[in-house]
Amino acid sequence: MNQLKRIILFSIVMLFGSVAQSQCDSIADRCQKHIQENYISDGQTYRVLLSGDEATEFQTTLYKGNTYRVAACSGKDENNLIFRLVDEERNVLFSNSDFGTAEYWDFFAESTISVIIEAQLDKKKADSGCAVIVIGFRK
Repeated sequence: MNQLKRIILFSIVMLFGSVAQSQCDSIADRCQKHIQENYISDGQTYRVLLSGDEATEFQTTLYKGNTYRVAACSGKDENNLIFRLVDEERNVLFSNSDFGTAEYWDFFAESTISVIIEAQLDKKKADSGCAVIVIGFRK
């Protein structure tokens, strides 16, 4: 009986993981479209499953003289994800919540700087989901 329970639990976990991965893949594809026209992807796709008040952080470096586009997507609808860029001292450099939770924003790096991208779901629009961040630099 214990073996059967383990098999059932494993099957449920695998099924959920497959559904979550598929959800994240479709969101990543949609988010990547914001990078394709005049930008080159940095090759990274940052993704995480979030629920409720959970937040996540991704670290990256923006190099002097480059224009970057940060795109942040979650769910089937646009504007579900709140993202902020902060410096190492946690000073807010940008928050998309000040701009209608825009899915992407362009930044010019006046100097090389390490930044943290914080992301969380907009509680008014989503309770849980896959959060995807992609970054590109202007061609």
